[in-house]
Amino acid sequence: MSESQGPLWSWRATDLSEGILSGSISCEEVAESCLARIEAVNPQVNAIVDMIPAGEVMAAARRADSDIRRGLSLGPLHGIPVTVKINVDMKGRATTNGVPAFSGLFAEEDSASVANLRRAGAIILGRTNVPAFSTRYFTDNELYGRTVNPWSAHITPGGSSGGAAVAVATGMGAIAHANDRAGSIRYPAYCCGVYGLRPTPGRLPSYNATAKEERSITAQLFSVQGPMARSAEDLRLGMDALGARDPRDPWWVPVEEPKVPTPLRVAMMPVVAGMNVLPEVSAAVRRAGRCLADAGFVVEELAAPRIGDAAELYFSLLATEANTTPLSPIAQFGGEAARKAREGTLAYRPPLRGQAAYMSALATRTAFIREISLFLEGFPLVLMPVSCRPPASVDSDQQGVDSVRELLDAQHPLVSISLLGLPSLVAPVGIVEGVPAGVQLISARFCEANCLAAGKALEVGIPPAFPPADLPLGV
Repeated sequence: MSESQGPLWSWRATDLSEGILSGSISCEEVAESCLARIEAVNPQVNAIVDMIPAGEVMAAARRADSDIRRGLSLGPLHGIPVTVKINVDMKGRATTNGVPAFSGLFAEEDSASVANLRRAGAIILGRTNVPAFSTRYFTDNELYGRTVNPWSAHITPGGSSGGAAVAVATGMGAIAHANDRAGSIRYPAYCCGVYGLRPTPGRLPSYNATAKEERSITAQLFSVQGPMARSAEDLRLGMDALGARDPRDPWWVPVEEPKVPTPLRVAMMPVVAGMNVLPEVSAAVRRAGRCLADAGFVVEELAAPRIGDAAELYFSLLATEANTTPLSPIAQFGGEAARKAREGTLAYRPPLRGQAAYMSALATRTAFIREISLFLEGFPLVLMPVSCRPPASVDSDQQGVDSVRELLDAQHPLVSISLLGLPSLVAPVGIVEGVPAGVQLISARFCEANCLAAGKALEVGIPPAFPPADLPLGV
């Protein structure tokens, strides 16, 4: 490996790790390269909104180099530059979640994710932007402003991990921490043409001490932490680092990962019953299917059960919980854009009537999971759309109820997998008319290895494209 591979900021995390451990590059050199990249491009895209002072970053890099010289035990991300989403606690810094009212909410301890990144030896460069309360598919807020998709300023970078996706896409850190409830890792990965992994709930611990109360039951069931990166292999590094046990999360599960079956059978779903998948999206799924078949996977086009129904159930549960809180924090502190988006979302699906209906819906979810689990016994991998449409135009959730309905209809492939509690990997499959295209890979609970194996094959067969070093492109 050498600088002829390109500047260090453009290297994959796996290559950086190999170079650091072999001594061909230093942690200090890597940090310097990434800081220079941030200085060059972040003012154009506004992905990192809370920079760690350069002096602190370089001091951490020098310590990392010293640890290598002293022969100390090293973590899986030793010396690797990363970013952290600003909706998780980092000791001594404000967990704003993009909300001006939370500018003084300083964390007294690290979240589970930040603590695990530190233990893994990662060097945290900064914290990435989100929509207010991390609730929109668009990354913009009154505190930090808008994050710009480096492929085109006219399309969303996704949300709520839009800042994380843009940081990775433009080389401002090799791995980005993110989180996902309704697609907040997967949709930004799709919009920005990078790799994103939503692990099985419970695989990666989650905890914020600044939270005023425990999360709702659907948030506990559906929300996960996860990595974003410029390669599928880097997702594995990120997942392993973020997944270490944290006793503050009672949902965390110790996992003995099943082996990837050979050959791996794939159910390809270019269209999904009950969803209006556009032809260009279906074409991307078929292109990925051909790539996997060429790589030795057994690919058949057929439908997995309950995926369409799962999306409807997700929104019913969401609407029911939202209606139990007459004055939500979003209504109090969210700002006009967040409030308008919430109004459109609440109008999208009526709440369930009464406690019995809500309990029945949760029971139905179990039946859905059982059916898809049985299907995945025969076809351990499902290849399907990320969204029914290409990335949305900026602020299309601010244009009335009908526009929000169209947006949420398109996101059914995302939320269905959230409800089913399955791991999912989004992989880019090229650029179509200047906009990233991508697919979603689904497997059984705790079988992330299946998704990662297919993601790696797609990376080889359809190499990812990234915005050029000399931004802007479409900005």
